[in-house]
Amino acid sequence: MRRPDPAARWRGTASALLTVALAVGAHALADGTPSGAGVALAVVLAGTLGAIYAGAPSLGARGLVALLAAGQFLSHLVLAAAGHAHTGHQPLMFGAHAAAVVIGAVLIAAGDRLCRALSTAVRPLAVGSPRPPQTVVIAAKTTDQPLQWMLLLLASVPHRGPPVGLPS
Repeated sequence: MRRPDPAARWRGTASALLTVALAVGAHALADGTPSGAGVALAVVLAGTLGAIYAGAPSLGARGLVALLAAGQFLSHLVLAAAGHAHTGHQPLMFGAHAAAVVIGAVLIAAGDRLCRALSTAVRPLAVGSPRPPQTVVIAAKTTDQPLQWMLLLLASVPHRGPPVGLPS
């Protein structure tokens, strides 16, 4: 049995959020803010598409673009069915939907690559190294110069004493 991809939920969530945000944004840019019912239906649709994308084993870049394009098209239909008026800014709205598909695909793909790179770099640190740490050997270096405390001790001892020739 194949292990599930832990990043699939994040990709699905990102695709759902981008689908609804960019579809509503494209309609708001062209014809004003859609109604609450239309936005709610777009959220349900985007959540469904996000779950489909999260459950798919690997759609790749083309599959992601196709999914986002379908999300934009279906969101457009849902918002139109909910009563959002289209007043003749069709080329602007179509361009906004197309830009939403491209921007969404680039953002999700970049986020996925960054997440994979970061998890690859952090996983060995979090799990721990399978090898035990190596012992570090520090070589002590000897010199021919005396230590400072010996020099101070020798300097503080007086060199004067009784004459050598006198009996004590």
